[in-house]
Amino acid sequence: MTIVVLAGVIERDDAFLLTRRLKGTHLAGTWEFPGGKCEPDETHEACLARELEEELGVAASVGDEIFSVTHAYPERTVELHFRRCALAGTPRPLLGQEMRWVRRDELASLQFPEADRELIEKLRRGLA
Repeated sequence: MTIVVLAGVIERDDAFLLTRRLKGTHLAGTWEFPGGKCEPDETHEACLARELEEELGVAASVGDEIFSVTHAYPERTVELHFRRCALAGTPRPLLGQEMRWVRRDELASLQFPEADRELIEKLRRGLA
């Protein structure tokens, strides 16, 4: 079974908003673009807006998809959709997760899930 996941690529002042996966979760400790699993019959836009509200306590306008990938981990397969987002307000890490703004040239120094690798390369090169 494939899990559909939406992630927001939020850029402000030439830095991207990242959160760190919590202990006890799949891929714990890796950095990611905030978002989460899509519920059945939920649109991608509604999913990402809901997830950003739940995780960061902020409303978001969900923009265009900039990259998507299907990746098979040993435990599960994810269909990951990255969408540009703009936040209305200041995000706060409501789930106890680490959160930080990371400059484009710092992205390579962080550990991301394998499924994010191609997007990180595109962002580092200014192609996305």
